[in-house]
Amino acid sequence: MTDDSTATAPATPERILDIAIGFMGAKQLFAASRIGLFAALAEGEKSLDELAAATGRAPRQVRILADSMAAQGLLARSEGRYRLEPDAAAYLSGTGEVDLTPFLAFLNDISYTQWLEYDSTVDTDEPGTLELDEAGWGDFMAGVMTYNVLHGEQLAANFDFSPYRSALDLGGLSPAFAIGAMQQNPELITRFVFAPDFTDSVREAVDAAGLGERSTVEGGDTATVLPGGDHDLVMVNHVLHRFSAEENQTILANARAAAADGAKLMLLDFYLDDAERQRKIDALHAGEYYNIDGTVVYPQSEVNAWLESAGWRAEGTVDLPGSPRILLATAV
Repeated sequence: MTDDSTATAPATPERILDIAIGFMGAKQLFAASRIGLFAALAEGEKSLDELAAATGRAPRQVRILADSMAAQGLLARSEGRYRLEPDAAAYLSGTGEVDLTPFLAFLNDISYTQWLEYDSTVDTDEPGTLELDEAGWGDFMAGVMTYNVLHGEQLAANFDFSPYRSALDLGGLSPAFAIGAMQQNPELITRFVFAPDFTDSVREAVDAAGLGERSTVEGGDTATVLPGGDHDLVMVNHVLHRFSAEENQTILANARAAAADGAKLMLLDFYLDDAERQRKIDALHAGEYYNIDGTVVYPQSEVNAWLESAGWRAEGTVDLPGSPRILLATAV
């Protein structure tokens, strides 16, 4: 007699096809964002003809895009009228705190083009290279920084910063993470030690957030800088994948030298893990990063070994929705 509770589910092609045609949904999402479909619904539901007029596109194409976004859960369709679902209203309409439109434009205009050469990356193990003009690099940074703002939002929503008073934000690209932490905890002071090219933008961002008096900003080469200090929180956000294994070991050792005993380390990045089921977004970004410019998503086990040798005790990870995860460690 077969135990139905342990029976294997019958094989179907659905998962394979969902993956294989996934690029179609992505391209339709990019197109819907580009023509302003979500923004057109920000003030309320519209009919197909009203959407076509608002976006300036043919009704046939708007119907295809709107129905696809409804099928994928970003719009709702009722009696021929469309409205935003909560995710789209929050992140795609232009009315929420984070507007992902620049990041989708980056994925469409830069990342997608790079993925067309992914077979070569797989076959040769040679990293991709970006060849962009000044405007292209501007679009690249706008997309990356928008993605960082999302990650900062999710970090602040999923981590309690209240125990900390003195933070070191070391080597990141965006101040969004520490800004979110300081907004959550009015007693937290942050010292930014970023690459010199980023210090002006960091100062502008913290001043714009009204946090200039609780922040200091210093320039230094991330791979070699010795920030020193006695901080109870050290943040190293989106750093590891940009540096070699040897450089990362030095960065983590220098971070430890700037931390008080018992201080918390937050390493926000994507990781390949050893769990039975790999987290999907991390594995996808491992391909994205190497294919885009040769940067590396490291195995979590390798990062843990670096931490141990640098005087940190790894304590697991916190997954952030639609974002990287935090690898937490304590100074020992």
